[in-house]
Amino acid sequence: MTWRGPLLCVLAVAWAVVAPAAQEEVRSDQQILMQLERDWDAAFHRKDVKFIETVLADEFVATYGDGRRADRAKELALAAERDEQVDSSTLDEFIVKIYADTAVVWFTQHLVGPKDGRRLELTYRYLDVFVLRDGRWQCVASQSVKVTA
Repeated sequence: MTWRGPLLCVLAVAWAVVAPAAQEEVRSDQQILMQLERDWDAAFHRKDVKFIETVLADEFVATYGDGRRADRAKELALAAERDEQVDSSTLDEFIVKIYADTAVVWFTQHLVGPKDGRRLELTYRYLDVFVLRDGRWQCVASQSVKVTA
């Protein structure tokens, strides 16, 4: 009987340490990538180049709807120079596929903002390719196309 008291104390302490960790939400790679896309979009609109630098891999290449391409330096410069007003930017219709340490993310972006004194609504579709490096996802390629009405 004398060993039960200390054993129960040890078990209680172990449960107190393990229980909070077990209650923390474990996010899937899909959830992490969708949030990363949303955070990247928000950072772009507030010109947060420091954050965007963490998302873009050194070999990043963007392909825009008009066929132009840009490297990481150009994409960061575009984020810093951006002067268009955007009232809202919403991302939805996510499709996320994971292939080991590579992920492909498809999504739709809805932009609303003024242009020439009137309300403008635009929709773009994106395809982003990420690689997992040192425990974090980095974008190596992005392609966007404007959806026409």
